[in-house]
Amino acid sequence: MSTTATGTAPGALQVRGTTRPARERRGGAAAAEERAAYVFLAPWLVGLLFTVIPFGVSLWLAFTDYNLLQSPNWIGTENFSRLAEDPKVATSTRVTLVYTFVSVPVSLVSALAVAMLLNKGVRGLKFYRSVFYLPSLIGTSVAIVMLWRSIFGHDGIVNRFLGFFGIAGPGWVTDPDWALLTLVTLSVWSFGASMVIFLAGLRQIPVMYYEAASVDGAGWWRQLRSITLPLLSPVIFFNLVLGLIGSLQTFTQGFVFSGGSGGPAESTLFYNLYLYQQGFQRFDMGYASALAWVMFVVIAFFTALNFLVSKYWVFYDD
Repeated sequence: MSTTATGTAPGALQVRGTTRPARERRGGAAAAEERAAYVFLAPWLVGLLFTVIPFGVSLWLAFTDYNLLQSPNWIGTENFSRLAEDPKVATSTRVTLVYTFVSVPVSLVSALAVAMLLNKGVRGLKFYRSVFYLPSLIGTSVAIVMLWRSIFGHDGIVNRFLGFFGIAGPGWVTDPDWALLTLVTLSVWSFGASMVIFLAGLRQIPVMYYEAASVDGAGWWRQLRSITLPLLSPVIFFNLVLGLIGSLQTFTQGFVFSGGSGGPAESTLFYNLYLYQQGFQRFDMGYASALAWVMFVVIAFFTALNFLVSKYWVFYDD
């Protein structure tokens, strides 16, 4: 192609000639990046497949009568009607909600208090941070729950310590009035993960805000209310959501603590534990699936409610 035929200058022709290969190179690079993205996403997509299929099957089983020994028999909404009339569902729901709305706030306040103490430039900060974080690594495993049961037993360390002061300790494990509280203390004891996140959030708050507040005569309480909590609200929100989800799914503590019965007197019969009893002790998988889906809806409701309400108390940089 000549310049006279196109009516353009030779320089312009040269630019047009080099533009198309550049576009092709950019298009090839974009395609390569897209292929690489799918390669890295492949494990997640495969995992999603292994999650969505059981979700769908459990939803179908929730409308059937299925006991693992016979083929599922479609019964419609009968499982959900039975669930609404089951007194143990009401009991396990009450136990789970009491546990959640007591343990989560106490854990968050304890974690924040310790994080604020460690944020004051304590000597040996790494050591103290590791000490407080260690219980969360151990978590609420079977061994720890058994240890907790032994510590709060009738002749355990707690009652022996109270005995030095002439106080007769209650039956922490066998008394329905104290059994759930014992598990709450176990949950609070393992607040290390939230504490570390709080500590990281506190370290991101500029010191100049506190210095300016001190110059204006603001005390510790006013600085906490007007600086620390507002700027730390995204971290509080994060820990709150995770704490609620984890507490509503509590199972191991109640199972090990009561030997799978939810005792004494159903005081530790968590909703997840009752679901387990129906599905894996009585093999009523259809009813257990209905229980599981109700729990899923409840957790989704509380999570969505937190996100809706967060706009009134969570503050971001923008």
